[in-house]
Amino acid sequence: MSAFDLDLAADVLVIGGGPAATWAALEAAKAGARVALVDKGYVGTSGAAAPSGVGTWWAPTHDARRAAAEARVPRCFGLADVESVVRTLDEADAGLRELSATEYPFPDDDAGQRYIPNLRTADYLHYMRRFVLRAGVRILDHSPALELLASDGVVSGATGIDRQRDLTWRIRAAAVVLATGGCSFGERFLGATGLTGDGLLMAVEAGATLSGMEFSAQYGIAPFDTTSDKGLVYFFATFTREDGTPVDHTGDRQTIVARALLDGPVYGQLDQAPPGFEADVRKGQPNIILPFDRAGIDPFRQRFPVRLRCEGTVRGTGGIRLADGDGATGVPGLYAAGDVASREALTGAISGGGGPNSAWSIASGRWAGRAAASFARAVGETHGSRAASSLGSRALDPAAARVVKDELLPIERNFFRTEQTLTDSLTRLDAAWSGLRLDRPARGLAALRAREAAALTATARWSYRAALWRTESRGMHRRLDAPALDRALEHSLDVSELDTIRVAAPRAEALAS
Repeated sequence: MSAFDLDLAADVLVIGGGPAATWAALEAAKAGARVALVDKGYVGTSGAAAPSGVGTWWAPTHDARRAAAEARVPRCFGLADVESVVRTLDEADAGLRELSATEYPFPDDDAGQRYIPNLRTADYLHYMRRFVLRAGVRILDHSPALELLASDGVVSGATGIDRQRDLTWRIRAAAVVLATGGCSFGERFLGATGLTGDGLLMAVEAGATLSGMEFSAQYGIAPFDTTSDKGLVYFFATFTREDGTPVDHTGDRQTIVARALLDGPVYGQLDQAPPGFEADVRKGQPNIILPFDRAGIDPFRQRFPVRLRCEGTVRGTGGIRLADGDGATGVPGLYAAGDVASREALTGAISGGGGPNSAWSIASGRWAGRAAASFARAVGETHGSRAASSLGSRALDPAAARVVKDELLPIERNFFRTEQTLTDSLTRLDAAWSGLRLDRPARGLAALRAREAAALTATARWSYRAALWRTESRGMHRRLDAPALDRALEHSLDVSELDTIRVAAPRAEALAS
């Protein structure tokens, strides 16, 4: 008799519920695999994509996509790769065209033609859930995975809980796709509540390597104390200090606001918006305007206070290092897609924002789903009979989450970095990692909170270790004590291990040798 309330078998297990997860599940099912999909929330409404309205980075032909890649890569601080970008855009285009052949309600452009890169994600995820269910995928909502399983060094499933019914589950699978999203370090912006770095922790426990973790200092502008970090409208904003003095508008918007916030309150006003923009926003993304309406503020004609909310690796770059084109993590049986995976080859040291990240979620999800199904076919039907052991080795007192927030959310520690602040923060994070460890395994929601605390703390330590190693400023990695770009550091950093974190620069080492 099983020790789990629910004990299932599948060929491919997908962990996550956003666009990358649903594309992975759909592709694996189309390849003939029996697929199970588990999510911490409700598949179709959870994750950072759900409250967004995203225009996917897209061009109609392969040549146009190559031209777009060649135009963008020079802005990525030497870490993006044209061929990787083109491969991503080609695969995303294939996914969008496949979606356009369904009943998904794409809008028409000004010429009356169906405009396939426009994804209103509340609708998008609803339809993806429908397509996944039609493909025969079994969905477990509100069922977060807590740890991976392995058999003879091969990832072979996961265990977790059903939050609503207080049940435990185990799913044995020949291959697993991690699509759990990024880590917001405990910041609460729209869709980020459950983004605690769970997939990053599970991957490293299995032996995977991360990259781009130092590029985890992306912040979004939010009005007053709301969770709405929608950046589109601030292209048309004027920023002023409390006394009405204009803020210097030289540079990118986040840096402008961050520098001014170090000195005191900052206010915004959307007074540069073109005619018709307000009506378009109200129709296309009403959740941008809703906080203003509730507060009785007209943001186009009145000033309002703004703050910065840390978006961490969600709209940063870092994540699991993948092999090109198939989502493989380097750990047998383990694949990854979406924000949990590194986007360095696509976006370099700058944020993927909405469009590039949307294209990445489609492409990486499709790659991972197909590759996982192929791996499962090679393993065959014997995978369910192999002895499996748990890989989840860390759980922390939830108090560790407070330490992470204190060290990662303030702009004076993470947006702007120095060797001293990084070292001080790492001292406190390392102490939490060692001193708040739980020896007795918890159950139910307590187990989830303990694993989330471990994932948050581990991700914070990986991010700051890489940031300490990179003694320069590059993209969203801003070192006040090393403001210049160092051409000798124009390479990615690999980060691995749990207790004694290892940072390496394999590309630079290979070139040197």
